[in-house]
Amino acid sequence: MNNVINHEIINTTTAAGNIGKQLLDAGKLTVSQAEKVLLLQKESNLRFGQAAIQLGFITEADIQDVLAHQFAYPYLSSGQSGIDERIIAAYKPFDPRVEALRSLRSQLLLCWIENGNKSIALASYDAGITTELLAANLAVVFSQLGEHTLLVDANLRSPHQHALFGQTNRIGLSDVLANRAGLEAIQKVGDLRDLSVLSAGTQAPNPQELLSRDSFSQLVGELANQFDVVIYHTSPLMSAMDAQLIAARTKGVVLIVNRNQTTVKGLAQAREQLESTGAEILGCVLATAEE
Repeated sequence: MNNVINHEIINTTTAAGNIGKQLLDAGKLTVSQAEKVLLLQKESNLRFGQAAIQLGFITEADIQDVLAHQFAYPYLSSGQSGIDERIIAAYKPFDPRVEALRSLRSQLLLCWIENGNKSIALASYDAGITTELLAANLAVVFSQLGEHTLLVDANLRSPHQHALFGQTNRIGLSDVLANRAGLEAIQKVGDLRDLSVLSAGTQAPNPQELLSRDSFSQLVGELANQFDVVIYHTSPLMSAMDAQLIAARTKGVVLIVNRNQTTVKGLAQAREQLESTGAEILGCVLATAEE
């Protein structure tokens, strides 16, 4: 009898878009619960997921989780990973703030990447966690699209990307530029498909000199050949010329403005500094501490 019931559940849920079977396979529903969901579904003409939620067996988050797997759209549950939960694109992909990130991604795809460009620098005039988090979240949404994405922590003065992704910073960009390491320094983010990180690496006494080397130009080209999208997080323009050196090589830069922090004068100065390198400003993002 149970085999018959199981067969009926699988057939019925497959007809309903396979959600029921996915919920069963994921252990979010028991067979007994699925039977009750089927009865309510037939009686009330509800979708399988709606009926399961109405009975209190699952939540909307459970539905979103199985849909993410069904459509190969990976994201994480709270406490599941060592990735910082401020990277909301990894944990809350249906949050309105992530929708804004996807909008930025679409604009960059259309105006820059579709034209054969791979490298994008993110730069701000003043310091703040906002730029670091924006770079991390943007890298995640590109990877969720199936783009083979690399996030490079080119802020050699105050790196944070390794900590945000729960990785080591034993070797990284500074070591590659100093010929102390090769591309084995790139670390794949195991919990998120299609995303890798090149951390800043060993604290260097001469970051500006390292970024000025021809080897950095060669590295930018090499990474662009190996990845679909390469995002460079830079140090603030107000503190050093590092961002200008990076922008000159990536040729495309997104300018980040910190809400209630960046002055109009600072924004104008940042734009002038970046354009003087020959880089194209692809857009300007108004960021907050919640990004």
